[in-house]
Amino acid sequence: MEWEVVIGLETHTQLKTRTKIFSGASTEFGAEPNTQACEVSIALPGVLPVLNKEAVHCAIKFGLAIDAEIAPRSVFARKNYFYPDLPKGYQISQYELPVVGKGKVTIQVPAIGKNPAYEKVINITRAHLEEDAGKSVHGAVEGMSGIDLNRAGTPLLEIVTEPDMRSAAEAVAYAKKLHELVQWIDICDGNMQEGSFRCDVNVSVRPKGSEKLGTRREIKNLNSFKFMQQAIEYETRWQIETLEDGGTIQQATVLFNPDTGETRAMRSKEEANDYRYFPDPDLLPLEITDNDKAKVKAEMPELPEARKARFEKEYSLPSYDAATLTATVAMSNYFEEVAKHIKGEPKLAANWITGSIAAKLNEENKDISLSAVSALQLVPLLDRITDNIISNNAAKQVFEAMWAGEGEEVDAIIEAKGLKQVSDSGAIEAILDEVLAANAAMVDEYKAGKEKAFNALVGQAMKASKGKANPAQVNEILKKKLTS
Repeated sequence: MEWEVVIGLETHTQLKTRTKIFSGASTEFGAEPNTQACEVSIALPGVLPVLNKEAVHCAIKFGLAIDAEIAPRSVFARKNYFYPDLPKGYQISQYELPVVGKGKVTIQVPAIGKNPAYEKVINITRAHLEEDAGKSVHGAVEGMSGIDLNRAGTPLLEIVTEPDMRSAAEAVAYAKKLHELVQWIDICDGNMQEGSFRCDVNVSVRPKGSEKLGTRREIKNLNSFKFMQQAIEYETRWQIETLEDGGTIQQATVLFNPDTGETRAMRSKEEANDYRYFPDPDLLPLEITDNDKAKVKAEMPELPEARKARFEKEYSLPSYDAATLTATVAMSNYFEEVAKHIKGEPKLAANWITGSIAAKLNEENKDISLSAVSALQLVPLLDRITDNIISNNAAKQVFEAMWAGEGEEVDAIIEAKGLKQVSDSGAIEAILDEVLAANAAMVDEYKAGKEKAFNALVGQAMKASKGKANPAQVNEILKKKLTS
């Protein structure tokens, strides 16, 4: 039997507010345990929650970014359950009336093997505001576990998709796209290691062609795209093998162990009625007006898809380059700064940013905002290529010196390293005369119709000039000499 996997994601996005969702306590990461656990977060008697306005603005931003319905009236509810790191015994969340309704995210799924790349729309069911729980800490003291409540009350936007994904590749592409988007609109720092962006993945399988959904298992708290891929692939295989062996799938919450590459059941999966949701009596309904949405919209940055389309049109970039350059706000701003100031084509800037710059950043695990060569420092280097003062290979040597922080201007580095390109036609002709005289056999081969001999002669000319001859001029003058 041929099987189909069905995947939906629930993503917990920590919002970039200085204070918690219902109190003035700090959300700063890394403080000493329990130093930011305030009375409201742990619901001491007599305290009342007060909604953080900035968290609401973040939710509206996200709704606008995915072209979603933004509820004029939404309600906070108490979600009742027991965990050691949830001392008040309930979480303030939203259930029946979330702040953000149906929307959509378009993803690009990369080519895998013989399967070509393709585009797909993933439907968002809802996004609701809620508070984060604390955190259990195991092993800080040998043989003991502790509870750190600093995270309790940190504002979250939980983003829930329809079960639209049919492979691990689609799920990872969606998670990456969402990760880029929440950083782009500046509502989340996206730091997965710190738990700012983490995903729960619902996985089920069904016979190919069936409309009926299989029994799902939820893989909790994945904070790595690599682990997400591995977890989904393992869980899919496990479910298919279980069904083909005559077993049944029990709805459950499972954890992924990256050391073994396996999932394991943690507990039976709760349904909504298990949480005994009811409207929080301490919080008024949240009302959002058209004026509220208009104010947030006026502050919104140009969205990635719009910027990508503009880069393709305004700078004549291929779709792939435009998509790469709009992966982050910082990279797109860097490119545009270079493109607006260079003499040559914007494609030259795109090639260098997605090539040499990106390679260095990956090597040093840095964001482009921390690039050792700024946008305005890159401009004169690319201008020297356009002006035929240096070759592309020589430019790479200059770039290495700039990245190493040698502290000299582009022209000074070119001069010091003797990289200036020979563009004097008389000097190039003299070099070619010597090359032709020394390689008569190659000349005869070219005249006999062997095109490879031409490239070999160009190579000899470049070698004779120590790489300094202008390649375009070498080609042009050599052709004239061979046909004269």
